[in-house]
Amino acid sequence: MATHPEPDEPDLGVLSSLLLFAFQDELFTKLAERGFDDVRPRHGAVLAYLAPRGIRATHLALRSGQHKQIIGTLVDELETLGYLERRPDPTDRRAKLVCPTERGLAQMSAAREIITALESRHAERLGDTKYRQFKQLFTDVAIHQRQWATLD
Repeated sequence: MATHPEPDEPDLGVLSSLLLFAFQDELFTKLAERGFDDVRPRHGAVLAYLAPRGIRATHLALRSGQHKQIIGTLVDELETLGYLERRPDPTDRRAKLVCPTERGLAQMSAAREIITALESRHAERLGDTKYRQFKQLFTDVAIHQRQWATLD
């Protein structure tokens, strides 16, 4: 049975964007307070998926859903800012890994702390069980939507 939002009820896209923008605003404001005032929300397409031991740019593009060219531009910016460096991939001499620098690792740690506090606040407000259910359901919807979108 399909459900349709009421005319004055925000749809999933609007709700998702409200959550994303509020989340990013809090995260990047608090990162700036901790000395990471040069990263911007657009950099999240790389920083959110960066692995401590490095990741290929093509995998960043797949995980973030961004085009390789956009990821390349963001990696260039973050490399210039001192958060990342490109290193040879030991498993494939032709490929490069995008690896966090010491500053990048520090930013990742700070972001993790901020996000944990943000999520804990919501879990406390809703209750742990409801918050876990919300995240499971939201994850399912997000993954299903992404799979559906790639069928076109």
